[in-house]
Amino acid sequence: MIQRISQFFTQVVHRVLPDPLIFAIFLTVATFLLAFGLTPKPPVELISLWGAGFWNLLAFSMQMAMILVTGHALASSGPIKRFLVALASSARTPGQAVMLVAFVGAVACAINWGFGLVLGAMLSREVARRVRGTDYRLLVASAYMGFLTWHGGLSGSVPLVAATKGNPMEKTIGLIPVSHTIFTGYNAFITIGLIVMLPFLARLMMPKPQDVVAVDPALLEEPPSVERTLPPNATLAERLEESRLLAILVALVCYGYLVVRTVTKGFTLDIDTVNLVFLATGMLLHKTPMAYARAVAAAARGASGIMIQFPFYAGIQALMDHSGLAGVITKWFVDIANVHTFPLLVFLSSAVINFAVPSGGGHWVVQGPFVMPAAQALGADLGKSAMAIAYGEAWTNMAQPFWALPALAIAGLGVRDIMGYCVTALLFSGVVFVAGMYLF
Repeated sequence: MIQRISQFFTQVVHRVLPDPLIFAIFLTVATFLLAFGLTPKPPVELISLWGAGFWNLLAFSMQMAMILVTGHALASSGPIKRFLVALASSARTPGQAVMLVAFVGAVACAINWGFGLVLGAMLSREVARRVRGTDYRLLVASAYMGFLTWHGGLSGSVPLVAATKGNPMEKTIGLIPVSHTIFTGYNAFITIGLIVMLPFLARLMMPKPQDVVAVDPALLEEPPSVERTLPPNATLAERLEESRLLAILVALVCYGYLVVRTVTKGFTLDIDTVNLVFLATGMLLHKTPMAYARAVAAAARGASGIMIQFPFYAGIQALMDHSGLAGVITKWFVDIANVHTFPLLVFLSSAVINFAVPSGGGHWVVQGPFVMPAAQALGADLGKSAMAIAYGEAWTNMAQPFWALPALAIAGLGVRDIMGYCVTALLFSGVVFVAGMYLF
């Protein structure tokens, strides 16, 4: 049955889902029309809001581009390749292959979402090289499905922001410690449940042998080596470019900074930390500065989708936030809630808003001012209410191509190739999210 469901959604997605850029453009138009119909803002002001916010995610776009290229460059280094090869070699059959990728992706995303996205995509490539008869689309989808665990893990934006001094809701509701969000029974049930379920779901979604889409061999070709051997008469400039000592120095400075920061300010695992670790480790493992630069240059080709699409989402997010549309949608759900239905309705409202605001931190800014005071008034659990916002954002990432772009760039696929499987994962994971919120 699950195979038929995934096959159905795959066929539907191939027919109706456009390229992510076109999706972002249509979503912009839809958001504008909804804001015009549901808020008092005139069209001229709505256009101004969109335009003023169009470049708001430049720093974030650079962070995402960096996690793509530094993660890709790190994974192309000799030691990491050997690790991925050893991991991939543990799968012998197509069923074991998709289960392995789904499990590793889910665990890695629970540790850190950026690391999980990159590791899962790179592992799917290595597995495809070694296990014949595996559907490459399902392999990459299995890696991305692991992203469902990120908001319940150690790098979840909403629970971490809610526990951080100075966040937008501190003056209203105070801080919510992670002992009330990440380290709770319901979150353990949901996160562990997803880690256990997703590999079996991936196995059950495997297409029939005659429907398997094998990987294009060109996607798996090994790139030229980035290492160079200098001739005896190499110039000083060339020796500096290929100096292993300089690579070690850069890595030591980066690691030293992280140690000092941890000692003085406490441990922080965020996107900037991951990028710095990836950069330092990548340069160290590639041995010389220019070998690493060549690896980054090869990886940067996949960042085009991030560069062109993220500004559109920035404009959409500004339009949703400053027009009041996000508040209208959230308030509609909140107004019909009681203490028992509140987590579910917050979860659903977050899921809807995620199509226009695909950002965990953005959800806290947009939904927190409406959801959290309502939770207080109803006597609902504040930690669970905050996590309901987070879960809704994580859930509909399976139908929102925004976060899939880095993984797809590494894998060499398009969004239509994986989204049918991801929508199937959305349906079944929804049961786990809801069960966790209501059984604990």
